[in-house]
Amino acid sequence: MDYFKLRENNTTVRTEVVAGLTTFFTMAYIIFVNPSILAKAGMDYNAVLMATCVAAAIGTFMMAVVARYPFAQAPGMGLNAFFAFTVVLQNGYTWQQGLAIVFISGILFIVLTATGARSAIVKALPAAVRYAIPAGIGLFITLIGLNNAGIVHMNQGPIIDIVLGAETLEAGALIEQIQQAPPQILEMGNLGSPSVLVACIGLIIIGMLYALRVPGGILFSIILTTIVGLLFGITQIPDDLSLAGLSLESTWLKLDFVGLLSTETRSMGQVIATLLVVIISFSMVDLFDTIGTLIGTADKAGFLDERGHLPRMKRSLLADAIATSVGALLGTSTVTTYIESNAGVAAGGRTGLTALVVAILFLLSIFLAPLAGMVPAAATAPALILVGMLMLQSIQKVNFNDFDEALPAFLTMVLMPFTYSIANGIAAGIIFYVLIKLVKRRFDEIPLVLYLLAGLFILKFVL
Repeated sequence: MDYFKLRENNTTVRTEVVAGLTTFFTMAYIIFVNPSILAKAGMDYNAVLMATCVAAAIGTFMMAVVARYPFAQAPGMGLNAFFAFTVVLQNGYTWQQGLAIVFISGILFIVLTATGARSAIVKALPAAVRYAIPAGIGLFITLIGLNNAGIVHMNQGPIIDIVLGAETLEAGALIEQIQQAPPQILEMGNLGSPSVLVACIGLIIIGMLYALRVPGGILFSIILTTIVGLLFGITQIPDDLSLAGLSLESTWLKLDFVGLLSTETRSMGQVIATLLVVIISFSMVDLFDTIGTLIGTADKAGFLDERGHLPRMKRSLLADAIATSVGALLGTSTVTTYIESNAGVAAGGRTGLTALVVAILFLLSIFLAPLAGMVPAAATAPALILVGMLMLQSIQKVNFNDFDEALPAFLTMVLMPFTYSIANGIAAGIIFYVLIKLVKRRFDEIPLVLYLLAGLFILKFVL
């Protein structure tokens, strides 16, 4: 275990294993959620389930041995919805062509990482935005936890999406539309339902264990809450433990590059323009989701140096980029670093050994897929809520008496949960940081990279 430098990082094998278990249990839902979403694009559920496990294991293993950080990877939520509903169902691509686009974006990331461009972007982020990222992710995680618990109910996708250039309804027409189809995007859950009750009990358990500084308290709370779930009937013990139907045959190497340039229904110019927009959208969302998660998790773990930079950032980004390309070959949407890694960090994970445990558990999930779903969302939701609270501490570093810092930091923080996107929050922070500096003629405080990023983000929102 000298490879992971446990003593240097003031941790032990037991702590790292518990942290790995904690991270895995908080993100194991992706094993079943990802195939259910991609199935809407016409993909085989069982094949995507297996691809999800293998891609997550490969990406997390690389993070463990190459970057040696306790960060886990898996097909990203939001990115899988973008793949199924926007790329395939809205833009008319087949899922095979969609996988080809994901592969291209992965290769693009490998090039950007190898040349140092991705690291340069991270280093160019303003301090106020960097400090706001962990807090924004904390609110985002809390919202996910509350939704998973059933304490609030959200429709899939963003609560509010950033829309520029869209058709605007007159007030009367908008009211009429709402009356005809009342929106139920965000509402309080039934506090008398079994899942909500179990989640609330779990929140009490995790709060008590954490207050008492019980080692592995987050993991123990998940296990205890799962047991409580048995009493309320929401923890289901599977009847069938067979692996029948699990195969990658229908998705492995099914990428369709030629079909991306088909001109049957559109001109070549339209085909190329649409393709570029989709690739850029995929790339920018994944880039800033990953950067935001890495910085946020690293800040919580104390990995950032005195300048707020993450050592071995290039290795972390390379692991992410390769995992995306490999995931596309296997048959799943973009693989990215998971914000649920914060649960493992909060449980004491400090090295790649934590990630190695997660990788092994994802591989075992292929053989124990029926058991992996035993832990109900109500049992892991309290862990996400607690971690969200812990991540808010970073916002104390922002000087809210300085408007130049306050507005970009505030927008970065609040737009992550409100738009259900880490990338949107970072985009708003960068855009307003640049605008404020431009208005105040402080041109020397704007790195060239930020000009480029602000322009790309504005273009993305408009398109």
